[in-house]
Amino acid sequence: MATISRPVPGTLVRPRRSAGLWADAWSRLRKNRLALFGLVLVSLLLFTGIFGPLLAPWPYQAQDLKAVAAAGGGPLPPGSPNHILGTDQLGRDLFSRLLDGARISVSVAFVVQLVILTLGVPIGALAGWFGGRVDNLLMRFTDIIYAFPDLLFIILLSVAFRDTAFGQAIDGLLMVFVAIGITSWVTVARLVRGQMLALKETEFVEAARAIGVKDRRIVTRHLLPNGMGPIIVAITLGIPGAILAEATLAYIGIGVQPPRASWGSLIAEGQKWIRSEPHLVTFPAIAIALALIGFTFLGDGLRDALDPKLKGKQ
Repeated sequence: MATISRPVPGTLVRPRRSAGLWADAWSRLRKNRLALFGLVLVSLLLFTGIFGPLLAPWPYQAQDLKAVAAAGGGPLPPGSPNHILGTDQLGRDLFSRLLDGARISVSVAFVVQLVILTLGVPIGALAGWFGGRVDNLLMRFTDIIYAFPDLLFIILLSVAFRDTAFGQAIDGLLMVFVAIGITSWVTVARLVRGQMLALKETEFVEAARAIGVKDRRIVTRHLLPNGMGPIIVAITLGIPGAILAEATLAYIGIGVQPPRASWGSLIAEGQKWIRSEPHLVTFPAIAIALALIGFTFLGDGLRDALDPKLKGKQ
């Protein structure tokens, strides 16, 4: 016969603390191997982007002309003395230039997302909270921006401002930040609007209104923090697009100015030697692929971990 255990009289039974949202999400994220693999790749990219100048054996613009001349005037192959991944046709160390490209990619990835948050979150929050004419006006403006082809719009902005002080600031990176950010905020704006519409009719919002809390405080202190999960996922999944857009711009000669080394510009420079020296294209392409895979896997894992419908299924 089964026995039922009961607490001993006089003893204090402590209730089990439930895990918070972020602790529960982290617990589910740790069980996702692909997400952890993506986290490792992202951490490696961040490390090389931050400490790249300290890790690089050569300055990214330095030329080893003696070694190139001794090799007959062409690029040095991988495994050459003092150049673990070889050099380009100008004698610049490829490993050092890859590290500089990682720094550019990290900068683009996070600064562009900051621009997207600065534009998308306020527009989406205003549209979702006020509704009516404000919602209609802001969403039609969002639809107009969304209708433009992203890459074409970025190219037009880059060409229009390339010769100005704005276009040449930070070796052309500032223009890349703004151009990609202006065309990429609409997804976040729509997501935030949806979160506002879903949350503003809940009981805790009605209670806050009843005690006289101002609209701005309700939005910034209650609604946005409760909707941060989908926003974080959207930002993480948007980073690969920003990295790829910057590499595409650099490949066609727009954006980062020489001698800075973007992964896209490294591929463009190395395609002339692709038959004799394929490493000039292979290594930058692998770097781009690993960066995109890392953020994509991590974003997918965050989406699953922050989805309350999946609680208890993993």
